[in-house]
Amino acid sequence: MPEPFVLDLPATSANLGPAFDAAALAVNLHLHVHAQVADQWSVSASGRDAEFCASTERNMILDTYRELLREAHVAAPPLRLRLENQIPIGKGFGSSAAARLAAAALASRFGGLDWSAQQVFEVAARLEGHADNVAACWWGGLVVTQAGEGDSCRWLRVPVAGCWTFLLVVPDAALPTEHARAVVPRQFSRGDAVANLQSALLLVQSLAQGRGDLLAGAFADRWHQPYRSALCPLLPALLPLTGQMGIVGCALSGAGPGVLLVVDSAASADAAAVLVRDTLGARSLRAESIVVKLQVLGPGVVWLSK
Repeated sequence: MPEPFVLDLPATSANLGPAFDAAALAVNLHLHVHAQVADQWSVSASGRDAEFCASTERNMILDTYRELLREAHVAAPPLRLRLENQIPIGKGFGSSAAARLAAAALASRFGGLDWSAQQVFEVAARLEGHADNVAACWWGGLVVTQAGEGDSCRWLRVPVAGCWTFLLVVPDAALPTEHARAVVPRQFSRGDAVANLQSALLLVQSLAQGRGDLLAGAFADRWHQPYRSALCPLLPALLPLTGQMGIVGCALSGAGPGVLLVVDSAASADAAAVLVRDTLGARSLRAESIVVKLQVLGPGVVWLSK
């Protein structure tokens, strides 16, 4: 009988403006998963969206776990899951990446597949459809990715300088990723492509070198944010706040509708949150602001916990 297995998987913010499907960062909100083999399937949950997480019907972790073991022609041992969730679900902060990584790690452990950490990552990235948020969730920190042959994926963690604080601005309503992707054009002009390439490279280096003075321009995006703004009203409301109360960058988080604000220090975070609240209130918009830091540990924070 395999021993119980524990994972802590962080929330993420992907795309980061111009780095569409290529970069993401992990922050210190987590999905904590405690799993063990049981006589029958069961899920208990606490924390954010606990009722949704505790469902055994259409449960992404269990459904994906069973799917992966069917693919491997292995009978899926029933599991008892205990979940403690801090990640907003369906708001652009990597909840599905965390769920799919949990499922792949559980399939490896309890199905005897003996996958490496890289294999767990690549399996989850295949299921997710893009690797940036999966990479940040699994490996931690600021990560850039590149698709390889087949399901392979290259990734690199970028050292980050500076004492950045991040403000996650979380709306009440979720936005299905497929709806957000449907409004993005399939083709872009050469000018837009060059502009985004320049911004994405400058963005990664600005974070790596602690250059908050460059971040505002480095977050400029022509590929997805202009088209998603109608679905994500927090973004056009908050973009003009860059340069105020220590806010040095603003971007849609993942596919939205949540927004990531980069703040120059922890000391500025409370004032920035008040500015966000007042700005949204003036537009009759509601959202929660959560102050977080970069999560640097991985994979899975605790890979195959003992």
